Amino acid sequence: MTLPTILALFLAALPFSSAAAERERLLVFTKTAAYRHDSIPAAVAAMRKLAGAHGIEVEHSEDAALFIEDRLSRFKAVAFVNTSGNVLGADEQRAFEAFVAKGGGYLGVHAAADTGYDWPWYGELLGAWFKSHPPGLQTGTVRFLRPLGGTSPVAWRVTDEFYDFRNPPPREAAVVALLDESTYQGGGMGAHHPIAWCRQVQGGRSWYTGLGHRPELYLDEVFLAHLEKGLRYATARSDEC
Repeated sequence: MTLPTILALFLAALPFSSAAAERERLLVFTKTAAYRHDSIPAAVAAMRKLAGAHGIEVEHSEDAALFIEDRLSRFKAVAFVNTSGNVLGADEQRAFEAFVAKGGGYLGVHAAADTGYDWPWYGELLGAWFKSHPPGLQTGTVRFLRPLGGTSPVAWRVTDEFYDFRNPPPREAAVVALLDESTYQGGGMGAHHPIAWCRQVQGGRSWYTGLGHRPELYLDEVFLAHLEKGLRYATARSDEC
């Protein structure tokens, strides 16, 4: 028996411990059936960077055919990143419902709240659908109610498109951040204006932020820290959102 053969047999007998095989996966879904944000490529790149730092493999797709039970089972969480309109059919919706019921995570970014209006279950998962926003981009203050860590500020001045929602998120949701309507024009939700929240719901986890319209935001360290907390929560890496 040659030395290479002996070595091959030895390696084959070792316990399989491929790091790649053990990596968790995140599906980043960006299908649009209505308005399409030009920030989607920047958002996908940011999600790859954040997930990769935690050893999570990202699969980016706009193919609703991925939403069948055996294919979704490969993922720890699904991120709806600037999706819009009705992006899943009835069978695909049922598959995603089953995924979350089994403990899967959901992470929604910005126009994820402008998605699935004919799907009541999704509205419950999301927490609050988009209603409107003031014209154009404005600079306002976001107040984080939960620390981001590092040197990130509690009150953050940011330029973005600020969403109003059809309703506030459910009472059992933990509000992550508020918009201060006194710092910009045209806000429609009053003194308590949630812009990000999280909760355990439908058997899984849900985290949503209404920020994320502008491509430049996905290079901002504060916003990336915000998204990272959402990623960690949705993938059950942390209970703190």
